[in-house]
Amino acid sequence: MSDVADLMKMPEESIDMIAATSVLQQQAADIRTKTINWASYMQSQMISQEDYQCISALDNSKAAYLQSNPAQAVKTLLNLLSHVSKDSTIQYIMVMIDDLLQEDRSRVDIFHEYCAKRKECVWGPFLNLLNRQDGFIVNMSSRILAKLACWGHEMMPKSDLNFYLQFLKDQLTVQSNEYIQSVARCLQMMLRIDEYLFAFVGVDGISTLVRILSSRVNFQVQYQLVFCLWVLTFNPLLATKMNKFTVIPILADILNDCAKEKVTRIILGVFRNLIEKPTDAQVAKEHCIAMVQCKVLKQLSILEQRRFDDEDISADVEFLTEKLQNSVQDLSSFDEYATELRSARLEWSPVHKSAKFWRENAQRLNEKNYELLRILVHLLETSKDPIILSVACYDIGEYVRHYPRGKHVLEQLGGKQIVMQLLGHEDPNVRYEALLAVQKLMVHNWEYLGKQLEKENETQKQGSAAISGKA
Repeated sequence: MSDVADLMKMPEESIDMIAATSVLQQQAADIRTKTINWASYMQSQMISQEDYQCISALDNSKAAYLQSNPAQAVKTLLNLLSHVSKDSTIQYIMVMIDDLLQEDRSRVDIFHEYCAKRKECVWGPFLNLLNRQDGFIVNMSSRILAKLACWGHEMMPKSDLNFYLQFLKDQLTVQSNEYIQSVARCLQMMLRIDEYLFAFVGVDGISTLVRILSSRVNFQVQYQLVFCLWVLTFNPLLATKMNKFTVIPILADILNDCAKEKVTRIILGVFRNLIEKPTDAQVAKEHCIAMVQCKVLKQLSILEQRRFDDEDISADVEFLTEKLQNSVQDLSSFDEYATELRSARLEWSPVHKSAKFWRENAQRLNEKNYELLRILVHLLETSKDPIILSVACYDIGEYVRHYPRGKHVLEQLGGKQIVMQLLGHEDPNVRYEALLAVQKLMVHNWEYLGKQLEKENETQKQGSAAISGKA
């Protein structure tokens, strides 16, 4: 898969320009066929004579007029956006601006230079349009903003950037958003620039991408959002932290179900980056184990049997198969347990029922400020899956049984109360495992109390013997 430097050089079409079938493009094609009566705007004094002559010339021959009158063209287009209120006319102007930028991306600089000379904000008019009610205007404005931000020499200022990225993030979560492909396309463009990439992470963008991918979206949106994750994973720091967002389990599920070659290719690219890019070898190992845990090896063996036009897929399959098989050979039972727990997909794998495992490893749940124990408690509190709840209850019971201070730690983390609540769960298996866990908690109390009584008795005997000796 290409490196990020190559990615920056790729033409937009190669990266996946908005499909010709997208709602935005279909509507834009209809709008281009319309004719606006600019003379009526001039006669009603809504636009000036100068702007009338300019927009009429642009209608007749965009390229020729732009070449000879670039500043006037930008001036008129921005004037019209601020003076015209009718949706259909705004739509027409937006399509014209988008088309002239799409035809030649260097024209972005005409907008930047014009506004810089007049100390005006090039972003303002388009950011304001994001608040319109018309979906086409909003999303075409967003598309133009992405081009202004990515194709010119001027970066979007931080405050405007955070507003725009938050807008894109929110649009992804809008229920049944017919423009979701256009929103994702803007993100694909923005995230190829480091400053924008880190700002997106700063507004909790990764969680949103993962949440949308975990729901049912069509393959085109899957591809676009996984592409965004792929770009993010070229950064070593982000590649290191990525699986904290459960990226691997969710992409493994998509890989298991997907039939589209381009979706397969981009997921394999993410997986490869998650192994290659982290600077810490332990993190790369954990990512390998997580992939094994999510049955990625099985999918790789299926992919090996298929023929692909794209050589990158075959190369990635070979690379991942080798790395994952090597990680399996080095896998300890605790590594396996920790990876399963971090994936939030507990099942009755052999390690849970192994008394030897708990004798040797119960105390290791305390490492990194009780990281694994906190995950168990969080699963008990949030999971709706009866199997996950049953296994988590069992593990809590074994932790308490094999670690002397386990009950105290569990109470501090709020785990005891959650286990008690699960005694009333609707699933009989969850109730049973919760009851066993509570019994282990109580037994541990009695054992602890018994040891304390033994110590007190021993102390009293020693005291009596000492007094007798003095007498």
